[in-house]
Amino acid sequence: MEKVEKVGEEEAEILNSSDTRAETLTQEADRDLPLQNPKSKPHEDGSESQGSSDRREIFRALEVVERDSTAIAESFSSLFSSLRLALSEVTSTSVEHMHCFNDAAGRLQESVLDAATKGNRYINSCLRLNQEMKSMESLAIQLKILRRNVDALDSAVNRLIRFP
Repeated sequence: MEKVEKVGEEEAEILNSSDTRAETLTQEADRDLPLQNPKSKPHEDGSESQGSSDRREIFRALEVVERDSTAIAESFSSLFSSLRLALSEVTSTSVEHMHCFNDAAGRLQESVLDAATKGNRYINSCLRLNQEMKSMESLAIQLKILRRNVDALDSAVNRLIRFP
């Protein structure tokens, strides 16, 4: 998170410095351009003086444009470098998150498989117990019959013993 904040601060500095450079170059350009002096005397024919001053103005304007273009190119280069760094950091963070997600998903899968295995064992144990209980029903019926027989025998023995 700190890296992203640092990159954001660097980009702000770059943008501020490029704005400052552009203002400085514009001011320099304004200084470099010659002012037309209405009192200047043209040559006798007037065209030669006018043409050479126009050429000088064009060359100075081209120099200013060239300096501005160089400053803009440097600014763009710095901006793209900063963006490349930010993109690299974001990409590496995304890769780290994907690895973390992969690990978490793998552990979750293991836990789910373990829980499913234990659930199947529990179900199988319940089915076995149910089968064993079915045999217990017949045993319970036999016990009831035996109990009736014992009760009948007991009552018969009691009648015989009380028979005076």
